[in-house]
Amino acid sequence: MRSPDQQALIQYPLSQSRAAIADARLMQSAGGSTAGIANRSYYAMFYAVLALLQTTGQVPSKHSGAIALFDKEFVLKRVFPTEMSRSLHVAFDARQRADYQEFHPVSPADASTLLVAAESFVQRLALFLNAGNT
Repeated sequence: MRSPDQQALIQYPLSQSRAAIADARLMQSAGGSTAGIANRSYYAMFYAVLALLQTTGQVPSKHSGAIALFDKEFVLKRVFPTEMSRSLHVAFDARQRADYQEFHPVSPADASTLLVAAESFVQRLALFLNAGNT
C-alpha cells in the first residue's frame, strides 16, 4: 500500500502528463507548431515515467537517467514491452531535434505519430500505476 505522500508524488506527474497531451492535441487541432507537438508529446511520456519511477525510489535529475531507469527497471524486466522503450527514445530524439536543431524540423506526420504514441504510453503507465502494480 502506498503512503499518501507517495501517492501524491505519483499523481502529480501523471496530471502533468495528461496536461501535456491536452496541450499537444490543442496545438494539433489548431494547426500549431509540429515542434511544439513533439515537445509536449515527449514531455507527456517523460512525466509518466517520473510518476512510475516514484515507485522505485529512484528519480534521476536528467532525462537520459529517467529513460535509462525506465528501460532497466521496467523494460528489461519485461513489465512493459520493448516497443514502449522505443517510443520513448524516438520521442526524446524528436524533442531534441525540435527544440535544439532548427535545421531538422519535425514533419506533421511525425508529430501526429508521436502524439498517438504518447497517448498510448501515458495510458498504459497510468493504468499500471492506478492498478497498484508496484
